[in-house]
Amino acid sequence: MRNGGWSRAMMLALGLMGAAAALTPRSARADELVSAYVLMAPDGGAVVRALTTAAHCPDAAFDGRAVPLSPRAPAETVPQRTTRSSAEDSKPSTFAVLTCEAAAPRGAKSGAIAGRPLPLPRAQIRRLVVFGDTGCRLKRSDKAWQPCNDPRQYPFAQVAAAAAKWKPDLVVHVGDYLYRENACAADQPGCAGSPWGYGSDAWMADFFTPADPLLRAAPWAVVRGNHESCARAGQGWWRFLGPGPLVAGRDCNDPANDSVGDYSDPYGVPLGDGVQLIVYDSSNVSGDALPAGDPRVARYRDTYEKIAALTRRADHNILADHHPVLGFAARLSKSGEPRLDPGNGGLQSVFGAINPALFPPKVDVLLSGHIHLWEMVSFKSPHPAQFVAGFGGTLEDIVPLPATPPPGATPAPGAVVEAMSSWIDGFGFMTMERVAPDRWSAQIRDVDGVVVNTCEIRGAHASCAKSQVARR
Repeated sequence: MRNGGWSRAMMLALGLMGAAAALTPRSARADELVSAYVLMAPDGGAVVRALTTAAHCPDAAFDGRAVPLSPRAPAETVPQRTTRSSAEDSKPSTFAVLTCEAAAPRGAKSGAIAGRPLPLPRAQIRRLVVFGDTGCRLKRSDKAWQPCNDPRQYPFAQVAAAAAKWKPDLVVHVGDYLYRENACAADQPGCAGSPWGYGSDAWMADFFTPADPLLRAAPWAVVRGNHESCARAGQGWWRFLGPGPLVAGRDCNDPANDSVGDYSDPYGVPLGDGVQLIVYDSSNVSGDALPAGDPRVARYRDTYEKIAALTRRADHNILADHHPVLGFAARLSKSGEPRLDPGNGGLQSVFGAINPALFPPKVDVLLSGHIHLWEMVSFKSPHPAQFVAGFGGTLEDIVPLPATPPPGATPAPGAVVEAMSSWIDGFGFMTMERVAPDRWSAQIRDVDGVVVNTCEIRGAHASCAKSQVARR
């Protein structure tokens, strides 16, 4: 071959090699890896996700074997869409990181990305951390300016670090991750300079940075909250945390597709020994009963039917969603008297039309958030025990719940309360340790991990040592 021909062939070969390199995932540099974490997946397995500032997705190593991660969502700026805030208090969502993912090989003993170990799920999951409502609340319409710069008044990082030290097998986040929706008001030094909106900078500040020790410690089962609906932080939800593949029309970028993006199917997470966690999406439900003809009726009826099918896979089921169906909330009436509000009317109206007991018979426990406190309600009637764990970092509710509800008070039609416990105005997390397939020992812990109350769960019934935890 002549020198000219050789040169052209070599240049072509080098060009093809360069093109292949551009398409091939590469090993990650530690300084490019923003976060790496493990989520429980709808197929009963787990998915590894990584956020990187690099142009290409990295490889993960499982038991020493390289597995390339594939792109899930690019780094980009999404044009401003209609949100729950005014147009003046909204802006385009800038995502400065590439989101990558790969299914974790079943049975893998170890995994890592760029030397960062990945917490792969255990075959027997016995130790749970449960909390939710973890973001720092910045909302102009509510005049809510939580001091995000003060770790005493926004303690999610401390809560996550304490929960990581407990060494859970699984973290269950019951929804509402991002609360920094609007720019901090000029007269509020406690949140001055905070990122805001729905882009990756707000997600980093509200979730990925403070949660980092706990993301390293255990896999997560993530519940979608109303703050992750399409008109709020749904874009980031589907990029970073949403279950299943990210498909066109389900990314919440275009409001015309919100009827798709605002819903997802429930899925089961096997915990071992005939016990299952079922995660379902209630992010777009209303607090009031849904009227006939509302398209959400069909959506949540379908959710109920799929939950019922999933419960048949296990003898004991724990349901996790964001909105408490069987919990109480307290607020002050116009006269200043405390008033009890019942559980979520939207889900009650749909589920109750199918089953007066609201849930299938193999459901023992409900885990929820939304109300910014910790609460337990157990029933004499055939209803599962309800736990509310919305005390992870967001501004707390301060109207106290009663030690025992007034006569006749019920969170749902037909639900007869046998026991109740609560803690208001205190941040922390709940731990659950499995004693038997139908028995759990639960501890309610403060920001330092100190136990402030204990509860025992036996089947669908629960009881706690204290009916109220004293305010601090």
